[in-house]
Amino acid sequence: MRLIQTIKNIFKIEDLRARLVYTFSIILLYRLGTYISLPGIDPSQLASLKSQTSSGLMGLLDMFSGGAFSQASIFALGIMPYISASIVMQLLGIIFPYFQKLQKEGESGRRKMNQYTRYLTIAVLVLQGPTYLLNLHAQLPPSAFIISGSFFTISSVIILTAGTMFIMWLGERITDKGIGNGISLIIMVGIIARLPASFVFEVGTRMNGAGGAIAIIVELIFLFLVVVGTILLVQGVRRVPVQYARRIVGNKQYGGVRQYIPLKINAAGVMPIIFAQAIMMLPLMLVGYAESSSGFVIAFTNMYGFWYNFVTGLLIILFTYFYTAITVNPVQMAEDMKKNGGFIPGIKPGRKTVEFLDSIMSKITLPGSVFLAIVAILPAIAVQAGLTSEFAQFFGGTSILILVGVVLDTLQQIESHLLMRHYDGLMKSGRIKGRSGGQ
Repeated sequence: MRLIQTIKNIFKIEDLRARLVYTFSIILLYRLGTYISLPGIDPSQLASLKSQTSSGLMGLLDMFSGGAFSQASIFALGIMPYISASIVMQLLGIIFPYFQKLQKEGESGRRKMNQYTRYLTIAVLVLQGPTYLLNLHAQLPPSAFIISGSFFTISSVIILTAGTMFIMWLGERITDKGIGNGISLIIMVGIIARLPASFVFEVGTRMNGAGGAIAIIVELIFLFLVVVGTILLVQGVRRVPVQYARRIVGNKQYGGVRQYIPLKINAAGVMPIIFAQAIMMLPLMLVGYAESSSGFVIAFTNMYGFWYNFVTGLLIILFTYFYTAITVNPVQMAEDMKKNGGFIPGIKPGRKTVEFLDSIMSKITLPGSVFLAIVAILPAIAVQAGLTSEFAQFFGGTSILILVGVVLDTLQQIESHLLMRHYDGLMKSGRIKGRSGGQ
């Protein structure tokens, strides 16, 4: 079979094989860390904490941490503090000229920005760690704490901070020496880790309904595939034709070749959803993960309520435009075309080309951003349709988009290694379609 032969080809390439083994080893190390509880806590008495994180926004937070939150693990705070710090740094890059300058300095500027992001992450962790411990004291019985007092608090905050920083380091190692984006892979693995148990729970809950277990499983798989197919369909591109001159004599062009600029409908990927979810978790973190009688807090911590999903959708649309503006620069594209003797037919080079590209990006980003917003609120729609809240988190929204996006990005990297060494890719066409564009 073609798939088996492709897998054999993957393991024939020494560099690719080493990267895959390295990536799986790092992921295994991360998963082992999620089961190591904080020193001074009895792991056998975490039932109430697991019950608290079984659904809702707490369940989403637990999912992003790969189940470490409900395990009172050394990795309990997960990677979200780093995501929050990254959001702040990117916003600072718009507001302050100093950070704007760093973003334009290439590799050296990127390293400085990363260093500032790490410092800010530590500050977030120092604030977030004590609130997590307050939640532990509120949820767990006193007998669950083998050690208590100031020593437990200080040592646990240090361990939680070190745990998140270690996860960041693991993600960077995967990006540098493995396959795929490390941070995205870690988030994806955390989502996958909870998917089987949630699927079994969903089937068990609906066993008493009409049709039996087989019909229920087929229905869920079908709906899951429909959502995935919709995501792949909308992750296409708009192709802008560019004419390049082969030979220019005087003011006349002779010959020439036409190529295309692939402009993605969703150039921002999954980052707007991740950023929006990080911000929507702030009210929960500020009240110490505990239940509150405040109407504002209740409204913005109920992930199946109207106001939570409405604000989340608006944030996703805003972040999509924001992230697209960072990743796609029409001015740079126009300059590159002009330097290489290219132009868009019917559009003058220079400012007119910049305006044309900017107009195209604005038009295709709007439906892409609205699509991301709809996907993000799918769990709330699924709950209203009758699915359990545990499985609804995986059925749509953040989870499924991250799964599809990260898997496609990782497979694209694997395919590029195969094609560079003249092996067939993972698809018959030799190219994975979807996020990188269609034919």
